[in-house]
Amino acid sequence: MITVSPAGLYCAAGDFHIDPWRPVPRAVLTHAHADHTRPGSQHYLVPSEGLDLTRVRLGAKASLQAVSYGQKLRLGDVRVSLHPAGHILGSAQVRIEGPDGVWVVSGDYKRDPDPTCKPFEVVRCDTFITEATFALPCYRWPPVEEVIGEILDWLDHCRREGLAALLCCYALGKAQRVLAGIARHDPGRRVYLHGAMVDLVEAYRTRGVPMATTVPLLLADKPPLAGELVLAPPSAAGSPWCKRLGTHEVGFASGWMLIRGQRRRQSYDRGFVLSDHADWPALIRTIRETGARRVLATHGNTEALVRYLREQGVDAAALATELGGEN
Repeated sequence: MITVSPAGLYCAAGDFHIDPWRPVPRAVLTHAHADHTRPGSQHYLVPSEGLDLTRVRLGAKASLQAVSYGQKLRLGDVRVSLHPAGHILGSAQVRIEGPDGVWVVSGDYKRDPDPTCKPFEVVRCDTFITEATFALPCYRWPPVEEVIGEILDWLDHCRREGLAALLCCYALGKAQRVLAGIARHDPGRRVYLHGAMVDLVEAYRTRGVPMATTVPLLLADKPPLAGELVLAPPSAAGSPWCKRLGTHEVGFASGWMLIRGQRRRQSYDRGFVLSDHADWPALIRTIRETGARRVLATHGNTEALVRYLREQGVDAAALATELGGEN
């Protein structure tokens, strides 16, 4: 029911693409990360909770149709519905029911608790298309509250040393998750934001997500940054933009920080293991819970996941796509 066309994952029975990487007449989007939401298509079907974020990505002129979670639509010969993926605010899995049974395209997903988005919903299906970003047994995430505590301990260290704390993290999803964690543990704290994060953070606030108080760094009049936390995308680290911070340490929040060599190679002072993707146990658990007889793995460590599933008697194969990106 789903094939890979030159423009991306395509459902011929419904005549639509899912997260296309080329412009198409009709696109169904799983979430607003740039590798899944690309401009140029004529019409987009998006989760209602992700509408504001998608508008930020695609602009005011894009033709967007918002769909509530669980709402069923008839597209051609299939019925389509969107279900929470737990990845970021407004992220969704795409359930497709048609002549070839029920297929679910998961997009990106995680199973860890996250107050900034609805939790992942297990959707029973015959064929499950799963991401495989961290599909190796070594990837097992520590508790989120423990990681937030580590970030605040680092901030205390920077305060004692008279340093600013620059935490690099992805602007959509990760930044808001950090801000939500800080709001729970240190409610009075003010956090400075790189300009690339401001609109995306405000889109979360519009949806009622509680987060720490934020200040755009450019609006601050020579702020005293020693002991202050600054959030910025990874591209800001080591750039001329950092000069305004004065003396500072740099941390990075990502699932890749579980591997110590990654932190050393990228010259970060601190690494915090925080991912918006499923780790190995969550991937295996999710696949089992869907009841899928067939599993297609895409973007990531697909070979390891496919090999493991086949050893368990599951009909599994890799599916090559141009998806990937933020972790």
